[in-house]
Amino acid sequence: MNESNELIQLDKELLNDYVQRLGHGVVKQMFELYIQQVALYLNDIESSLLFDNSQLWQEHCHKMKGAAGSVGLKSLHSRLKEMEKTTTNASDKAHQLAELKIHNKQAIAAFDDWLAGL
Repeated sequence: MNESNELIQLDKELLNDYVQRLGHGVVKQMFELYIQQVALYLNDIESSLLFDNSQLWQEHCHKMKGAAGSVGLKSLHSRLKEMEKTTTNASDKAHQLAELKIHNKQAIAAFDDWLAGL
């Protein structure tokens, strides 16, 4: 991933502060927990879509937004902030969810690249 994409994806100020205060190992553990939890969040968002439940959609997007923000995934956090507020139809939400899954993979790759470069 190139540097400009990484800057868009990651809150490096937050992440560098984490590494300085907590250490590389703890930051790595935090991110491993994110990766485990994000699979659950994505499943929950998808379930809310299948049941056409806007309240659950909002709640699950909100949870994933918080998790993404806490590990410095800046652009993913912004995307989820928009998704959380959306009142669009199920077809559009399905499209948003598909894009979210791709974006999440890109954000994880950017984080991995950043962590490997420390």
